[in-house]
Amino acid sequence: TYKGRQIPVKLLQSRAGISPEEVLNNSIQNLEYAFASAIKKISKNESGRIGFTEGHGELSDQQLSDAMKSLGDSYEVGRVDLNTIPFAGLDQLKVLIIAKPEQPFTEAEKYKIDYFLMSGGRIIWSIDQVSADLDSLRGVTEQLAFAKKLNLDDMLFKYGVRLNYTLLADMNSAQIPVNVGEVGGQSQIQLLPWLFYPVFVPVSTHPLVKNLDGIRSEFPGTIDLISVKGLKSEVILSSSPFNRSLEVPVLLSLQMVEEEPDPKQFQSDPKPFGVLLEGIFPSNFKNRPIPLGIAEPLTIPEVVKPGKMIVLADGDIFKNQINSTDGSSYPLGFDRFTREQYANKNFLLNAADYLYDDSGIISLRNKEIKLRLLDRAKIRQEKIFWQFLNIGLPLILLIACGIF
Repeated sequence: TYKGRQIPVKLLQSRAGISPEEVLNNSIQNLEYAFASAIKKISKNESGRIGFTEGHGELSDQQLSDAMKSLGDSYEVGRVDLNTIPFAGLDQLKVLIIAKPEQPFTEAEKYKIDYFLMSGGRIIWSIDQVSADLDSLRGVTEQLAFAKKLNLDDMLFKYGVRLNYTLLADMNSAQIPVNVGEVGGQSQIQLLPWLFYPVFVPVSTHPLVKNLDGIRSEFPGTIDLISVKGLKSEVILSSSPFNRSLEVPVLLSLQMVEEEPDPKQFQSDPKPFGVLLEGIFPSNFKNRPIPLGIAEPLTIPEVVKPGKMIVLADGDIFKNQINSTDGSSYPLGFDRFTREQYANKNFLLNAADYLYDDSGIISLRNKEIKLRLLDRAKIRQEKIFWQFLNIGLPLILLIACGIF
């Protein structure tokens, strides 16, 4: 509590698939960061501003409901129309999030994004390069997954990233409900793994993803990193070694769920899915005329400030599911079919904190604290000996002293 304001601090950092002792160890390692981050957020005089773009068919307010609500606990969050926002408005933003656009960006809009980045802004790109949707697959035999035309390739390439026109299939995947037949006139729904919904389990020690649980995706692609002078790039999320990349256009069918995948076709090096880039970005509009549609007489800054960006090859990673009964939003990362909670929300919050914070507080997540855990097998083997040594022997000595 600070000046009448309150902020919760999560002390226990749960993670599926690890022992309670490891959960405790990870939680203790995270305590300093958790408290330092909370103190910084609650004590600052004004909240930083984060904007989600709109106007290109991006995720709706309802689909981003929990993402915006969760970020809203620490930041001012709203929508940004790149077509109408003035440069002065961009100067008020710290982080820009581009979440699953469907329509192409104009050169004028790209110019504003470039201006924002050259001015030291931070960007999260959550992009689907391929048009594929599970709901569209239901009720049809096959669906063609094809490349989108977002007009962003040249820009991202200049910044050191190539988003490939591929679909990533991974044997480490989430489950979807599938009608497997009828019994007594009743549809039999079964949860089966869907290879195009990979779950990315972070292996990087970067504070953005360290100790995070699996992150759920839907029809993701892959990323290639391109060396750019002045930029530091790092893969923060990648597939498992049991993956396969499909070039588009490609036909998809729900019948794929019923087919047992051939392990020989799913043996490949882990493929990058999420990358972090930091440093001095080259302008995509250097030595180019100001595009049509820019009314203000403003040019890209000559002296570029260091920027940061996170690029993710999936547009649904920040999308919450919606209750079909009452239209309410589920928590981000919650799977309403399997009732599992994935780490999508924690990843978003970490990403916002990392991009917004210049003080280095998030680096505290890299601290290593090793608990000296007891060897349980040895405890079972030597339990009676140590009980006798600590309880029985003192009693024997006490009795012996009393007799003699």
